[in-house]
Amino acid sequence: MLPARRQLIGEALGGDTIASIAQNPVPINLCVEDPDARQLQREPAGKRFKLRLADTDDRRNSANCLVQRRYAWRNYKLGETRGSDPTRIALAAHGHNGIVGTVSVGLDAGAGLFVDELYPDEASALRRDGRRLCEFTKLAIDNDVRSTPLLAALFHLAFIYARRMYYCTDLLIEVNPRHVSFYRRMLGFQQLGLQRVNPRVAAPAVLLGLCLAHAETQIASYGGHPHLYTSVRSLYPYAFSPHEEVGIEKRLRGLG
Repeated sequence: MLPARRQLIGEALGGDTIASIAQNPVPINLCVEDPDARQLQREPAGKRFKLRLADTDDRRNSANCLVQRRYAWRNYKLGETRGSDPTRIALAAHGHNGIVGTVSVGLDAGAGLFVDELYPDEASALRRDGRRLCEFTKLAIDNDVRSTPLLAALFHLAFIYARRMYYCTDLLIEVNPRHVSFYRRMLGFQQLGLQRVNPRVAAPAVLLGLCLAHAETQIASYGGHPHLYTSVRSLYPYAFSPHEEVGIEKRLRGLG
């Protein structure tokens, strides 16, 4: 149960809003839905992106439409879905005109991970080492949105879900080869598998892995300090601060 004051703020801005970020931050400032966060009082609600679970048919459909648009722009296929799956959630960032960003989180349970289809040996090797795996899929951000801070916010929210709530140790993603350097530089991913053709999206893919303990350390060091971005050159300064992360985790658990 959330404290009464935080509940009231959540209800005022949408009771299921987990966190929000400024649409045009100068400088970037990420903040949790909290009455003590003064920026929420200074900025009109329409000037913020609200991060929520895509846990209704309308939200799931809107998130899938965004993914489909962005995939079509790159000549990718959308790939299959698994319908209602308790081991998977979708997160969405809402703007004034609808969903502008989304990412899905899959836990290594039930039907398993999508990466097992293309990289079964690599995933199995990690499991044998006692690693608790998760994967992020269907990442998409509207082309008209300033993507760096929103990408950081979605990543951090997904990280909190996988790491804090389900104690995952390693994150796996499949990315187009031309994006490998970005994920290495901006988040610390390492390449775990050779390039292959991913039939789900009809495009080449490379398996990348991120030790979530590394991400945890980076967030603790740089989260909530966007002014450090120019020197650190990673997404972590745009992450939520450790204090904000605690509030976000509480919100996620309350909505689960």
